[in-house]
Amino acid sequence: MTHTRYAFVKANWHSDIVDRALDGFLELVPSEQVDVYDVPGAFEMPLMARDLARTGRYAAVACAAFVVDGGIYRHDFVAQAVVDGLMRAGLDTGVPVLSVSLTPHQYQETDHHNAIYRTHFVHKGREAAQAALMISETRAKVAQAA
Repeated sequence: MTHTRYAFVKANWHSDIVDRALDGFLELVPSEQVDVYDVPGAFEMPLMARDLARTGRYAAVACAAFVVDGGIYRHDFVAQAVVDGLMRAGLDTGVPVLSVSLTPHQYQETDHHNAIYRTHFVHKGREAAQAALMISETRAKVAQAA
């Protein structure tokens, strides 16, 4: 069975920036084919991705977050845990889980940086959509050949 639905999970932390990834994703995948889910932050994405993938409804699950050094704990640890968790969710379920989880080396909450990252997230969302469509098509070909 070929699925044509996609899940898009987005972290609410820095939502003014992260939500732009969904904008980019929807440039290539019709909104009627996308179910959108919000989570508090990046750390919650792997569990949600795994749960969504296990439903069997989605060809792929895309996850977007902006992990920055907020001074509370090491952002590089969080970013690594998130990416590892997303990869594991995909491998454990057999459903592609795509990451638009970005961890900039330099980020300051200025209008200049916010504008740069809003634009960048649109681009990364578009790339996630391209990846979702391509992996769906490739997997369908593999399934037909089997």
